[in-house]
Amino acid sequence: MPELFLEIGTEEIPSRFMGLALDYLKNEMSVFFEKNRIQADDGRVMGTPRRLVVSFDRVDAQQKDVVETHFGPNVKVAFDGEGNPTNAALGFARGKGIDVSQLTVEKTPKGEVVCARIEKTGQPTADILNSFLPDLIGNIPFPKKMRWGNRKTSFVRPLHWIAALFENKPLNFNYEGISCADVSHGHRFLSSESFKVNGVTSYLDSCEKHFILVDPVARKQAIVDQITLLAEEVGGTIELDSDLLEEVNYLVEFPFAIRGNFEERFLELPRELLIITMKYHQKYFPVVNEQGDLLPHFITISNMKPGSGGEIQHGNERVLRARLEDARFFFDEDRKKKLEDFVEPLKRVTFQKVLGTSYEKVERIVALAEFLAKEVCPEKIQQVSRTAWLCKADLVSQMVYEFPELQGIMGGYYADHSGEDSEVGLAIKEHYSPAFKGDESPSSQVGSIVSIADKLDTILGCIGVKLIPSGSEDPYGLRRHSLGIIQIVLDRGWQVSLDTLIEKGIDRLKDKIKLTPDEVRTHTIGLFSQRYKTFLSGQEYPYDAVDAVLSAGIDSLADVQQKVIALSDLKKQPHFELLATAFRRVVSILNEEADGEVQVSLLKEPAEKKLYDEYQRIKEPVENCLDKKEFPQALEKIVEIKEAVDGFFDNVMVMVREDELRINRLRLLKHISLLFSTIADFSKIVLK
Repeated sequence: MPELFLEIGTEEIPSRFMGLALDYLKNEMSVFFEKNRIQADDGRVMGTPRRLVVSFDRVDAQQKDVVETHFGPNVKVAFDGEGNPTNAALGFARGKGIDVSQLTVEKTPKGEVVCARIEKTGQPTADILNSFLPDLIGNIPFPKKMRWGNRKTSFVRPLHWIAALFENKPLNFNYEGISCADVSHGHRFLSSESFKVNGVTSYLDSCEKHFILVDPVARKQAIVDQITLLAEEVGGTIELDSDLLEEVNYLVEFPFAIRGNFEERFLELPRELLIITMKYHQKYFPVVNEQGDLLPHFITISNMKPGSGGEIQHGNERVLRARLEDARFFFDEDRKKKLEDFVEPLKRVTFQKVLGTSYEKVERIVALAEFLAKEVCPEKIQQVSRTAWLCKADLVSQMVYEFPELQGIMGGYYADHSGEDSEVGLAIKEHYSPAFKGDESPSSQVGSIVSIADKLDTILGCIGVKLIPSGSEDPYGLRRHSLGIIQIVLDRGWQVSLDTLIEKGIDRLKDKIKLTPDEVRTHTIGLFSQRYKTFLSGQEYPYDAVDAVLSAGIDSLADVQQKVIALSDLKKQPHFELLATAFRRVVSILNEEADGEVQVSLLKEPAEKKLYDEYQRIKEPVENCLDKKEFPQALEKIVEIKEAVDGFFDNVMVMVREDELRINRLRLLKHISLLFSTIADFSKIVLK
């Protein structure tokens, strides 16, 4: 089986686009082979900033032959009484490109129909590739494309060459005036001459000779090896950042790690500032000692071989020094004031045009945080109130204006410098957490409370002014905020009422929101339920158990997960199906008449008396378990009533004409439903 090789040569493609493009090429080629009846191996993709490569070692030289069967009209319609073909048969045959005499008859569930069998001989794979590959190249889903020069179609960067071979021969297609050939090009600066391509093996050998490490896995390992060695030479190590490593991997064709230095005086600046400046602004790898403290060194990855004069090293050192000098200036200027001096200027900062300023948001955060503190840790209310008041102050500092990624973090440093309680400084640093998937919750109670208050105010405010997440649109990160609140509550195990928190938050926003409080409440509960469902589903609990518990209410976020665990365990029991069926019967028959107390004197039938007695027997133990949050034990106790429920439905007519009897029996069932309805809605359970 021959080999297929394709290389697309361009100007430097942004590194963040490379992974998407390479995945697309591999997936689309695999789909193409399957759709066109061409057998091929799994293939591989490779790439550098200047080239996208896809290759398959073994590809069929020709499509497989196939016989296509097409069913046409019913025989009675296709032929007249004398057996002659009608216009229906003639038209069907003509549409399939065959003579009417070639039609056959087949039996189908709809009766006998005429059938056309068409043999299709497989075409040469090279011919099909010549038609397909131009479309493949043009449809690579780069997030941003432009038209270059006088070319009609857009592409991510100017396209320079296409090397495409099948059966060791160049294919024959053209894309935007560029004909494919068997020629590639070396490193732009280190070995720019062209070289012949005879297949992927010779291509990889030639690339190495021309300073191109085209395999991204090998290139990434080379980077890791080089930076590790350079760090060890100065007694340090590298804390590998996978995102940074992925980015720099697609910034170079051949990596050269270069270590640079900066003055030790800059180590007095906040650690986070130094790391953000090096990693995210300059794409440098910081060097740390065994304790994790920063050393005055960094490592950059260059696409150029370092010269004997150290020009690349010194150039990077000058750039970093300038940024750190600016940062030091901002840091010193900001610390000439106390952190609380930055609160008043928040009146000039708009949080959201309808919801008002950041100062107004701070006032709402304070009120909500103080209320929550009274519920979970009243002894910390003073620190909570102070943290909430200062948590957004650094937004108007010079440092955060220049380095917005440091909001919260700088507030913590400035709080410490201003003489605030150390717990306040830590909480300010952490109150944005968790900020992304995998991020940790705040380590302190104070930070956790302020984080919840901040996130919930944003959720309620945005929903209140109709900025409700839809599809992929969530500009204010409400989904992330709701999941963050869930994570904090679960990590802390706090028993707090989400409904009450929502009410308190809405009350502070009532003069600004456009929706009614009930609408805001409904959308907010729906958002939390949706995110909680995503969170629980990711832990592989049965989806119907998750739905059943969430449908019973999420007022206590901490209880929801425990209820799901308990119900999931109960589902594993052999008697669960029968139990769920019984409970569903209880719920399905209830109506508005079911509210009220049961009158014992109206219990006539032995089966309903037994059900009432069983209810009375387990009621208190179940309620005690629920009060103690012992949900597995509560469900185990509730299971004991199943036999009496079955006997009731087997022997008692509920919907009788006598109003008193009917209502009393409905009330009995309603009381029984209340035993389990706070745990789960059994109507959501999927039965086999």
